[in-house]
Amino acid sequence: MSRNLRDRRGRGDAGREDVEVSLGEGPVPSYDKRGGKKGGLLDLEISGVPATDLCAILSVYFVQGSMNLSRIALSLFLKDDLNLSPAQASLIESSSYIPWTVKPIYGFLSDSLPLNGYKRKSYLQICGILNSIAWLFFAYYVNSPALATVAIVGSAVGTACSDVVVDSIVVERSRDQETAGTLQSLCWMSYATGGIISSFFSGKLVENMGSRGVFKLTALVPLLTFLFSFVLHEERIKGSESKKPLASRIGSQTKRLAAAVKQPAILYPVIFIFIFQATPNPEGAFFFFKTEKLGFSPDFLGQVNFVSRVAMLLGIGFYNRSLKRVPLRTVFLWVIIVGFLLGSTQLLLISGYNRTLGISDEIFALGDSAVLTVLGQLSFMPLLVLAAQICPEGVEATLFATLMSILNSGSFIGTSLGASLTQLFGVTSENFDNMFSLVSTCLLLQLVPLMFLKLVPDDLTSEE
Repeated sequence: MSRNLRDRRGRGDAGREDVEVSLGEGPVPSYDKRGGKKGGLLDLEISGVPATDLCAILSVYFVQGSMNLSRIALSLFLKDDLNLSPAQASLIESSSYIPWTVKPIYGFLSDSLPLNGYKRKSYLQICGILNSIAWLFFAYYVNSPALATVAIVGSAVGTACSDVVVDSIVVERSRDQETAGTLQSLCWMSYATGGIISSFFSGKLVENMGSRGVFKLTALVPLLTFLFSFVLHEERIKGSESKKPLASRIGSQTKRLAAAVKQPAILYPVIFIFIFQATPNPEGAFFFFKTEKLGFSPDFLGQVNFVSRVAMLLGIGFYNRSLKRVPLRTVFLWVIIVGFLLGSTQLLLISGYNRTLGISDEIFALGDSAVLTVLGQLSFMPLLVLAAQICPEGVEATLFATLMSILNSGSFIGTSLGASLTQLFGVTSENFDNMFSLVSTCLLLQLVPLMFLKLVPDDLTSEE
């Protein structure tokens, strides 16, 4: 079950920490509106937000969703080109979580260290270029696990930093609740659109272009962030505008965060969030099993990925319609139990019993992926809600970003534990004798968070 929510990288409004610091030290950064005759394209507004700003914002979310284009190519590259074992490939891919564990730092930098006079657009430009260079490096120069790790981390830094910066822009432009709701909906639609489109073509492109060819194509995607950042409205900061030193800001916020986290009402749910995410994830070994043992083609893997992305949207819709009024502790209880039961269906695919039931491997994999992705989304949504609910006034934005970093740290540990168990059970690209035992062990360990459910307040609901 948990393998379907690891890709989320702790999104939400995690980038608001820099906005909070601005509120503490002065006015929220404003954006200059183009002067001149009204009615031109540059003066067009959508939902109270300048159209050019909206294009810049949505482009970042679209790019984040579209980075799914390289997901299958990356896994196949590590397996076939670098000849890595399932455990080794899992560890290298898990390095992409590392830059997401330090999200508050990007916010502090963006807010306190303007580049070329800009606190937002300059960072978006650097992020777009860094992300693009990382994939070009992957396409032309990566020939070892170490270089692959460098490229993966470089791309993740560009994506994570741009995520923080664009979230802060969204908050700055959301002047009222109606605008905020509309803007957030547009952002998620843009993210989902990028993910669905890239998933649809990801497998076929690998078959036609090879992994390195897909990396070259992926390098073009972040350039959208770079290009659209130029149309973002932002006042240039003059040298006379003094700010408190970065070290002073970080020290002040760290003290406030430490005081907040020490409170049991915050500390206990944080422990649960971490444990929930840190359960072992055998996704890397499962990918090898599907390609080597079951013989799934890149094109079919792309179809599975596409179905998963559509199912993700269905999961969000179902949660908002049916579970918003249900206490979070109850939601977690049933998500864990149902996740264990439905996750056990993977054992049917591993044992081949699905064929005894008259269900082909391909059909079973598609259905299994769709169901588990919906369930994964149902478990991710209350995590975001819980993180938002426990944030006290005064440090809500920075603490939320910190909680998202903790969530991603848990995901990193969960993937690493999955890789360690893969090694322990001796599962390789040629030996899947213990695959059943590996997945069974991971499923059982995913029940561990049940022991810590009491750390979640029993009176919180998403609607609140």
